[in-house]
Amino acid sequence: MTEQGHELRAGAGADGRESETVPHRVRLRDRDAELRSAEAAVEKLCREFAAGGTEIGELLTFSGRPGIGKTSLLHEVRRIAKLREGATVLFARGGERQSNEPYHVLRQLLQPVLGSLDPAEFRQVMGTWEEVVGPAMGLKQPKAGARRLDPQGVRDGLDYVLTQLAPRRAPLVMIVDDLHWSDLESLAWLASFALRASELPVLLVFAYRDDIADWQPEAQEHQAAVTSLATRRHELGRLTLVSVTDMVRAELGDKAEDAFCYEFWNVVNGNPFEAVALLDQVRDQELDPVEENSQQLRELAVDATGTTLTGWLERLGASTLRFAWACAMLGTDIRPDLAARISTQSPEASRESIKQLRKQRVLTQTPNGNLEFVHPLIGSSIYNTMKESTKTGMHGVAAAEIENAGLGLLAASRHLVETFPGEGDDRTVRKLRKAAQEHLLIGAPEAAQRCLHRALAEPPDDDIRAEVLYELGCSALLTDPMATVNQLKLALDPDEGPLRPSLRVDATFRLSEVLAHSGQLGEAARVCQDEAEQTEDDSAGRLRLEAAAFMWHAYRKSEEDGPARSERLGELCRSLTGREAADRAVLALRAWDLTLRGEPSAEVLRHADQVLDQGRLPKGLGWTDSTWGFELPATLGLSYTYSDRIAQAERLFGDAIVQFEIAGWSGAHRGFAYFLMGLARFRRGLLAEAEDFLRRALRLSERIGPKLPLAWDAVGVLVDTLIARGRTNEAWDLAIGFGFSPPYHATAMVLPDAASLYGKLLLAKGRKAGAAAALTEAGAQLDARGWHNTVWAPWAGHLAVALAEDEPERARAYAERSVRDARRFGTASAIGTALRLHAEIADGQQAVELLEEAVRHLGQSPAGYEHAVALVDLGAALRRVGRLEDAQEFLYQGIELAQHCAADGLVDRARRELANYGLRPNRLGDVREMLSQPEWDVARLAVRGVPPQRIADELGVHLSLVNRRLAAVYRKAGSGPDGLASALGLPPEQREGTEDGREGAAGRDGGTVEA
Repeated sequence: MTEQGHELRAGAGADGRESETVPHRVRLRDRDAELRSAEAAVEKLCREFAAGGTEIGELLTFSGRPGIGKTSLLHEVRRIAKLREGATVLFARGGERQSNEPYHVLRQLLQPVLGSLDPAEFRQVMGTWEEVVGPAMGLKQPKAGARRLDPQGVRDGLDYVLTQLAPRRAPLVMIVDDLHWSDLESLAWLASFALRASELPVLLVFAYRDDIADWQPEAQEHQAAVTSLATRRHELGRLTLVSVTDMVRAELGDKAEDAFCYEFWNVVNGNPFEAVALLDQVRDQELDPVEENSQQLRELAVDATGTTLTGWLERLGASTLRFAWACAMLGTDIRPDLAARISTQSPEASRESIKQLRKQRVLTQTPNGNLEFVHPLIGSSIYNTMKESTKTGMHGVAAAEIENAGLGLLAASRHLVETFPGEGDDRTVRKLRKAAQEHLLIGAPEAAQRCLHRALAEPPDDDIRAEVLYELGCSALLTDPMATVNQLKLALDPDEGPLRPSLRVDATFRLSEVLAHSGQLGEAARVCQDEAEQTEDDSAGRLRLEAAAFMWHAYRKSEEDGPARSERLGELCRSLTGREAADRAVLALRAWDLTLRGEPSAEVLRHADQVLDQGRLPKGLGWTDSTWGFELPATLGLSYTYSDRIAQAERLFGDAIVQFEIAGWSGAHRGFAYFLMGLARFRRGLLAEAEDFLRRALRLSERIGPKLPLAWDAVGVLVDTLIARGRTNEAWDLAIGFGFSPPYHATAMVLPDAASLYGKLLLAKGRKAGAAAALTEAGAQLDARGWHNTVWAPWAGHLAVALAEDEPERARAYAERSVRDARRFGTASAIGTALRLHAEIADGQQAVELLEEAVRHLGQSPAGYEHAVALVDLGAALRRVGRLEDAQEFLYQGIELAQHCAADGLVDRARRELANYGLRPNRLGDVREMLSQPEWDVARLAVRGVPPQRIADELGVHLSLVNRRLAAVYRKAGSGPDGLASALGLPPEQREGTEDGREGAAGRDGGTVEA
């Protein structure tokens, strides 16, 4: 072959791993603009990283039809990047036969670099995601007893890993060829990561076919995303006539006539791959490149592309073609020993086949000793010449040989699903079911479903068919709710065969979960109740289904017999005799039921505390436990949240966030955990933190789908949080933009009560008539269900405020009712808030007395924001009755607490209250009261002139901690080292150290503190 032919084929045999040597240079025709763009992108990345840049990433894409030269361009990009000192170059290629092999592309891309990290750096890069990303990337086996991974969790874990890896291996160039053949798991992450690449020192380079028909239907949205995100986008056109003429004459000599070259260019349509293939045919046929022979080019072009079985047989022979078939099945990075065994060739025969295939320019050897097709089009052509019976038979052999080679069922399963069904082979069914479980453990549910569908087609024995349907339904739990519903209904259908009693219970619960998450809460409850009535020999299973029915009813937007259901739940609770998981689940549901009903909180907590085991969720009721789902522990945490045991609730919700991250459950599960933590932070008055958690929950919900119940929950509490922070207009815009208004979610209850939240929003906007109407309707609906909790749904107190001007008597009645219901519930925050709202419609001394009692109660509660509001309200009320000194003190306290809560609007209101009466808008603080005890410790030593390192040694802490504490002291004291003693109010005789190094300092109580 001539030098020109080698140039066009260079780089086609990459193995998915970047070798240590720099690839040789490739001469590319008509690609000057693309090469300049690639060189500029690499140069920019390296230059800006050297200058300290971090958010410097780009996406460079090359697209075009098959054979147009994309692979050769990427080979050159790799060479250019490899020449840059310090650059890390990662490479992967999609494979037509491996597009259904989960994480095939990402494993090529990331395994080499992650596997080369030393153990300490590996742990730093992985963080808490090691048990998620490690198995998915094939770096480790899933732990024993590991749970299935959420695909979104794997993607989130990969995001984290790359944000840690990129700065350590920067500048980083990540190259993917044949992106259109990427497996969906890899492609989904690559498309999403492309959006974040600009935030990292990473250059992404993708090459793909531009015809949408070359992409899997499920991949087409990712293709559109990649195309839209490219900062440097190049669509490769055909070679010019001049370039093709040069190629022909370089191969066949200057004697090639212009007319022959012109026809040659027309036949290949300027395609480099087809040009090289046709040149080979012209040379092999010893065809003179003259005008009269140009008519034969089209016929030769058919043979050149090798599209027929006859053509390949004539070219290779039967034995060599069979080896080529085996290689085509394996796809990319082909192990010669595997191909030999699949093609049933001896080592000697396989070596001869390889020699012949390399001679015929079909295969090339990679740096690691494996094989690749010179061009993917050749592999496709050879595979497509196989008869269907030959394909299915060789796929069966491939599955067996891959497993025998120790590569595992994950690698073998893509061949198993291609085998011919209908034989009823129990062994095949077992392998497919096991492969499905392994796919679920790495976050590949679609691959698991392909295995289980194939198992059903085998078919399985009648006595396990329902179990396979059950497994198929469960495999889609996190990704395809409708598929789960259909498959689980089939599994429960007696006509499909028997299902073991324990599995019937679990299948019913899973079905109810999916129905509930889809908004069909009434149907979910009915399914559980019907199955419970038919479950006779499994008392634990029956109790599980009965508890689930109660749970789904409780989360419904409305129900016909709420009080009666509550009574039935109470009877069930009283009948419990043990403390198994099912018993504790019922206790948790009863605690939530009592919470909503506004029953005494002591009774709520008595039930809730019996659920926990030493303050933690017991075995069987964990956040990631598959028996009960996350709703049960969430229900328990909500009971603690509304019963002023917020610290306990936060421990539970914090565990949820961590466990969902570890399990790789990054969709609705983690979103709901963020919502719960946001709600708890709001109840505590930590409004900035609450807003952050709630916005995270909302983003996750919107990523999953529009207006899910989670989004309604997050928006409702976020609106409440924004109002508390003084951003009422922003809260209004959020509510209107989302549609947070009647009739709210069609079937699911919003947490907390949506109508009460909407009424509060209208009241904050000054729309009292609308607020009164919304809150009146809310009260009627809640009364019908027997729900009277004034913290969960503070409709009555706010309705009193809305009615005060026009209907004072009615307003007073609602305010008194709110206080009465709050006292019945009995928590300090409930009583204090109800009293504060009552005070809003009272005057003079009555308002002062109500607010004084409210402040006493709220001061004993964790509800920081409510306490701050009560303090400011009390200060204002005292000012109105002429007690200015007392008013000033309470307003100052309110300002300090409101600042701690990030309630900026409340701070402004309190300051205006002070300023309007000539009072100082800020308290003159005593720096001695502002310093913490650790800050006092370093301050006393610093005043004596002790240097920071000695302070660290004396106190037994790190130097960095001493410096941080000193910085805080200087900031709070408003002085540097020279004036620190004076700023702290130390007597002159105590500013200098004594001989024994001891000194006294004025403590925060005005006494002397010993060093």
